[in-house]
Amino acid sequence: MALNHQELQQFSHLELLARQVVEGFITGLHKSPFHGFSVEFAEHRLYNNGEPTKHIDWKLYGRTDKMFVKRYEEETNLRCQLVIDHSSSMFFPLPEKGQKEVLNKITFSVQCAAALAELLRMQRDAVGLSVFGEQVEVHTPARSSNMHHKLLFSEMEKLLLPQEKDHKTKTNVIDALHQIAESIHKRSLVIIFSDMFESSSDADELFSALQHLRHNRHEVILFHVTDKRHEMDFDYENRPYTFVDMETGEEVKVQPNEIKATYLNSINDFKQELKLRCGQYRIDFVEADINEGFKQVLLPYLMKRTRML
Repeated sequence: MALNHQELQQFSHLELLARQVVEGFITGLHKSPFHGFSVEFAEHRLYNNGEPTKHIDWKLYGRTDKMFVKRYEEETNLRCQLVIDHSSSMFFPLPEKGQKEVLNKITFSVQCAAALAELLRMQRDAVGLSVFGEQVEVHTPARSSNMHHKLLFSEMEKLLLPQEKDHKTKTNVIDALHQIAESIHKRSLVIIFSDMFESSSDADELFSALQHLRHNRHEVILFHVTDKRHEMDFDYENRPYTFVDMETGEEVKVQPNEIKATYLNSINDFKQELKLRCGQYRIDFVEADINEGFKQVLLPYLMKRTRML
């Protein structure tokens, strides 16, 4: 099929990528044991007796012998707030010498969020976007219009711009989640993309912020975004490295094998505590390795949405 370049120009690179990801995901679902999920994303609903007939899709009636009404933007099944951590630690890993670009945590998170936004658009659900680093940088309420989706993709594309070398942004998950929880006024599905590497050392405050979202009756999925090989498994060659804290710039020169056991104990304790607290608050905790593709994000979302509706 020939490409319509005028039509293509209406979409950003991120939109096109999101549509390709979603199309491939849906095709895969139909060939998998999950084909029973509602993945047709019809733009119609069944006609109810007594409603005006002007919105009935008569062509579809001719094919199916069933009456369906065309659905409009205001007819929304679900409200979803996409929350993206934009702090400096999310730009790990950095490109090595000679590399122009590398898949890092922020790129993975934005691409996944874009794919989810496309799924939500196709299902006529309302979606909003919140972005935070040291503070909430972007917060848009959930809407379902085409113009609003364009705005979301525009904001997400800004997150893919390279970070200046001397620009360090600490993570302030605690204040950001409290603020976002207070800003979402209607019950929603809140989807968080973060490594959860909070600048504060007070873990109880961090978990209190997560609990705040659930206290306001929101359903929550936390995608714990990491580069599993380097951050969780600490898989490095046994040679001298200079490790740099991406949020403070502090440097430590060390042989990985000298600190591996201590590091793994600390990071595993942190992850297990996070998983435990999420379980207590009935928050869906999903490990999202940036090297494992989109299915690990899209499938948990689809399962969650199916349970909610």
